[in-house]
Amino acid sequence: MTDGAAAATDTRPTKIVYVAEATAHGGRDGYVTSHDGHIGLRVAMPPELGGDGDGTNPEQLFAAGFSACFHNALILVGNRAGYDLAGSTVSAKVGIGPNRQRGYGLAVALSVSLPVLDADLAARLVDAAHEVCPYSNATRGNIDVTIVLG
Repeated sequence: MTDGAAAATDTRPTKIVYVAEATAHGGRDGYVTSHDGHIGLRVAMPPELGGDGDGTNPEQLFAAGFSACFHNALILVGNRAGYDLAGSTVSAKVGIGPNRQRGYGLAVALSVSLPVLDADLAARLVDAAHEVCPYSNATRGNIDVTIVLG
């Protein structure tokens, strides 16, 4: 049985149109590959977590994915509203640290640059993108996501 309020905010896909596949070998001290061969990266713990930092890490990969996905959502809502967002950028910082359940948690800070728009319009488009972006929908209510217009 589905609660009406929950159904109104249900962000699960109604149809899967693409599936990405990647495999980790060795966890945070190994490498990751994608099934299509486009990704083949060494993974290493950053020095702040006791590693040598000689490779990428899951937080960098998450930051890259979130920033690209959010930027695409921003371009989409901008285009729908009749705006060309050429020159815009989205940067992501992903932090990791211990949580209260004796595990680890993440926090994300997105920095959005929309140099061709006034602040009020930019804020409205960012809010709309945050509703559209799959990463935003997946993380909403699970981790802190801060968005700053710069």
